[in-house]
Amino acid sequence: MTTRFDTVITRQNSGSTKWDDAATLFGSKDVLPFWVADMDFAAPPAVTEALAARVEHGIFGYPSPHSYAYDAVTAWLENRHNWQANPDWMLSTPGVVTAITLAVQTFTNPNDKVIIQPPVYPPFFSCVESQGRTVLENPLVYEDGEYRMDFADLAAKAKEAKMLILCSPHNPVGRVWSQSELTRLINICLENNVLILADEIHGDLVYSGHQYIPLASLQTGNADKIITLTAPSKTFNTAGLYTSIAIIPDSKLRRQFSQILQQLGISKSNVFGITALEAAYRHGGPWLDELLVYLEGNAEYLTEFITGNIPAIKVSKPQGTYLAWLDCRNLNLPQQELAKFFASNAKVGLNDGATFGRQGSGFMRLNFGCPRPVLAEGLNRIAQAVNQLG
Repeated sequence: MTTRFDTVITRQNSGSTKWDDAATLFGSKDVLPFWVADMDFAAPPAVTEALAARVEHGIFGYPSPHSYAYDAVTAWLENRHNWQANPDWMLSTPGVVTAITLAVQTFTNPNDKVIIQPPVYPPFFSCVESQGRTVLENPLVYEDGEYRMDFADLAAKAKEAKMLILCSPHNPVGRVWSQSELTRLINICLENNVLILADEIHGDLVYSGHQYIPLASLQTGNADKIITLTAPSKTFNTAGLYTSIAIIPDSKLRRQFSQILQQLGISKSNVFGITALEAAYRHGGPWLDELLVYLEGNAEYLTEFITGNIPAIKVSKPQGTYLAWLDCRNLNLPQQELAKFFASNAKVGLNDGATFGRQGSGFMRLNFGCPRPVLAEGLNRIAQAVNQLG
């Protein structure tokens, strides 16, 4: 039953970034955290049982090549997302952010331009800039409470870029890109020989009326120009196990990427991470189906509450992810004061919209991947603080 997700699990003093670092980040131990993107739900029983069995075995030596895990990923992608990926295309990485950085390093040269679509996940900026490359912004267009891609701008900027990093579904705006949008993006990139790096880590977290389409699954005949990054971490709340998958159909690109992993000594996976990955993808489907019902209920609750009780803040129900993008511009606070307002006045810890790019000024991101009673408490705190603001 979806009511299992109403259970509040204490995470304080558990080594949780989200909870144990909140007091330092937001300046008060009374702040209720809704920031970093992990959920306050226990992982599926299939995962915890598999990990317990691995602990019981008692020997934690180097793991073998991960064909069994790659087979689980392949079956998951085919059964849930109609993508017939090949296990031979897959490489294990310590995380999607690490993989993005390595891909930028491997497939571009210093001073090359890399397109991103802000407002977007902050590491997209740092993964490019830390490698001496140049961020080329193709900002999303915000109209009538929804974001869309600016294809005219993309077509112009693709002429001078070497790579595009796609966020699909998009963090933080919650868009699930349609097939027509994705096909148009692919065509523009192909015409300009732009390699696409698709971060699809939120692909399983999509709500009714929308469909996540793996970019490389589209029948364009050009999957070799796409590198897909995915992981069970957002779907099954296993981020702390630092295990993700790079799917690279092109053998030359895959060989180059594999060589970088080996050179840096990070080509091996954590034995617990790979155990959890396999268990999640083989047995976690029913749990995920229940989770999606609960998360969509949270999304609807949040949207209705804000619309009815905090009209100064605008929000659209996200199509995917467990992240809400709050338009707070009608509060008429400078960005620095806006972030301080939520932490100090409302006593809730949200992500500062400005960290997602200059297009995020006036916005805040709220993680609603939590028990509904916790979400209700946070929203009531925000409503009271806004009402006092006058």
